[in-house]
Amino acid sequence: MSNDKVNITSCKSGLLAVKIPYNEDLLKAVRGIPGRKWDHISKTWFISDRKEHLDAILESALKTGADVHMGSDEYASSTLLKNERFLINLAKIMTVRRYSRNTINSYIHYNSELLKKSGKTPEEIKQEDITEFIFNKIGEDEISTSTVQIIINAVKFSYGEMLGKDFIYEIKSPKKDKKLPVVMSKNEVLRIIDNISNVKHKTIIMLIYSAGLRLNEAVTMKIKDIDLERGMINIRSAKGRKDRTTILSEKFKSLLEEYLLQYRPDDWLFEGQERRYPIHSRSVQHVFERAVVKAGITRRVSVHTLRHSFATHLLEQGVDVRYIQELLGHSSPNTTMIYTHVSTGKIKNIKSPLDL
Repeated sequence: MSNDKVNITSCKSGLLAVKIPYNEDLLKAVRGIPGRKWDHISKTWFISDRKEHLDAILESALKTGADVHMGSDEYASSTLLKNERFLINLAKIMTVRRYSRNTINSYIHYNSELLKKSGKTPEEIKQEDITEFIFNKIGEDEISTSTVQIIINAVKFSYGEMLGKDFIYEIKSPKKDKKLPVVMSKNEVLRIIDNISNVKHKTIIMLIYSAGLRLNEAVTMKIKDIDLERGMINIRSAKGRKDRTTILSEKFKSLLEEYLLQYRPDDWLFEGQERRYPIHSRSVQHVFERAVVKAGITRRVSVHTLRHSFATHLLEQGVDVRYIQELLGHSSPNTTMIYTHVSTGKIKNIKSPLDL
């Protein structure tokens, strides 16, 4: 599905299967329909096949400028049913093995895409199908080496461990890119924060920078994870299913208190439109992207750049790299050492031969 297309399929069960791009207005329209259900595996909304419900979606699609595609009961196809069962089983096995939500979502996404592109069932997939899929992803989508590795891990788990196919182990991992992280100056970070007027949005962006968090760690944080007395933040089941603690900024603490007083969240520190769910990662990315434009920053930066900037700024302050490693939750000091290559602390004191 393209990023701006709404797919509506009529099912024999009397339901409409609705797939929408991420858009706040479209989400609001679907969530306003009584009895709607969300299927996490197929990333599909199911609503009752009624004129007023269809009209609500079509009206919202018209306002947002999204294309609408109406289809027949594609879910009745035996191939698609087999593929859906395979993906559901994949999600169950990964959940039992305690894989993170992000890893499960990635594996489901790329396995689903492979099956759709090939038009085959999992039992019919061969090595050349996977090779062709990855080749096209690199050529058409210009995916990074790390994304190629995620795809390889996803298919190796699915077709190697789950289905026991031998050919999967002949697929080799690509050489890693040796790229330095993009880092912003402290002034740039503060300009971004100053260009966010909404208290909730400002709080989550400031939290990510001030504590060096990953985006997923911030959106899934609970109120109980903030230890105001000790001035610490507890991160539960982070990457690699590891718990860790990080620092709680004094400046952030005053903003946090203002936010808690205004929004009064129940459990999740940052609630989504439905209070029982946390805020969506994409919402935070949209907030950040708008603030970057307003701040006049033209370089390509992302929410994760805040974490890189946190580590680099600590290093430039003279904080020992071993402590930074603990705050970031890196398993190896070699991962943290990459920030020594982008820190300008000592480099700025070196004189060019031209200036001597």
